[in-house]
Parts: sequence; C-alpha cells; structure tokens
Amino acid sequence: MYAQISTIAFVGIEAKTVEVQVRITPGQQTFAIVGLPDKAVAESRERVRNALHAVGLGLPYKHLTVNLAPADLPKEGSHFDLPIALALMAAMGAIDAGAIAGFAALGELALDGSIRDVPGVLPAAMGANAMGKGLICPAGGGSEAAWASEDMDILAPPHLLSLVNHFKGLQILSRPSPELMDEPSAGADLADIKGQESAKRALEVCAAGGHNLLMIGPPGCGKSMLAERLPSILPPLLPAEMLGIA
Repeated sequence: MYAQISTIAFVGIEAKTVEVQVRITPGQQTFAIVGLPDKAVAESRERVRNALHAVGLGLPYKHLTVNLAPADLPKEGSHFDLPIALALMAAMGAIDAGAIAGFAALGELALDGSIRDVPGVLPAAMGANAMGKGLICPAGGGSEAAWASEDMDILAPPHLLSLVNHFKGLQILSRPSPELMDEPSAGADLADIKGQESAKRALEVCAAGGHNLLMIGPPGCGKSMLAERLPSILPPLLPAEMLGIA
C-alpha cells in the first residue's frame, strides 16, 4: 500500500517542495521516517500515532516507511506531522488518495488530533500555488494563506477529524478569507514640515514615479524626518506589493 502528498521545507524564507511518501509492507512492526529528518520530524511518529488514535484509527501491525523526498534536503520543524498523517491515512484506505493529490499540507498535530499553528504559512501557500496545488494548513493560518492567491484551494481545519469528514463529504470546510489589519492611526505627515522645499519636491517625485531615493547629508539636516513622512504620500499597497514586502 502506497500513498504520497506534497509539503514544504523552508530554506531561509524560500519554500522547497517535498514529497511525503508512505509505503506499508508486510513484516515486523516498524515506523521509520527517512530523508534527513531533524529531531522534531523524527518525533512526529508519536504525535501522528496518537492523533490518528484520537480520530479512531490505529496504525497497522506492519512495516511503515515514510520517505521525505528529496532525501538530500534537510527537513526541520514540526509542520511535517499533518502531511505524514494524511499520507498514512491514504495508504491505509481511510481517505481517498486522489482527494489529497491536489494539495500540499503542513501543520503540527496535537495528541488529541487538533492541528496546531506553525510558522511559514504564507511562503508555503505561495510555494503550493507555484506548484499548481491547493494548501491544507492549520485553522489559525488560513487567513494568512489566503493572501497567496484568490484562485487556489485552501483548507484550514481546526482538527484532523474535520479534515477527514470534509474528504468524505460529511462536512464542508469553507475557504478562509484574507485577514485585513485595522487601519493604522495617522502617522507623521509631510505637511508638518516647514521649509525643506527642495527635499519635499524630491519626495513627491519619488512617490509619484516609484523611483529609488538616496538620502545623503550631515546629522540633523532632516533625513530621518523626511523619510518618516514619505509613507503619508504613498498610495495604498496592491495585494501583489503586500506579498513582495511580506
């Protein structure tokens, strides 16, 4: 019995594609995770075992091998719990392997089967979108993942059982919406500056044309004061610009 699902490994802020491959074969009961896992990934065995037990699934008394490919890329973090659990359930026939084929997944599992938040949801969503796949992530990161694309499928279940019920058609998980921050309070305004006409003109040209700006001058001439007030004349950020800054 074999199944696989995509996930993400982080190299700095760059998201690298990782395939979580699971094969169940006859033999002595073993649960092995290979593919350069660190300590947190190796400990996934117990979190996954208990989370599956919490939703009424027991691991078979067979040889279980989990391969994180490519094998030469170091795997760090607890976010591999959820994809390992999903690939195991697909290999056992608890969920349809085709249902998870179009998704990448990340999330840490608690012993009761709930899905805990992990860092890096936004770059993971951008990486999944680049692969042409949807994303399964913790409920707390759904609004962050939704910024990656309006068109990609995103599932943000709070519990492993919610995800299983969704794939079986017993429950529908709605797509999360991008979370908007409250409007910041008004900051320093360019209109507050008296004089500095040439410098203010340079800021206006820079803001209007989207040009670079280099400030040179002795301490106290007003560089920081001017730079602090530049955002007051900039237009609102577009979604693509927000992603670039993030």
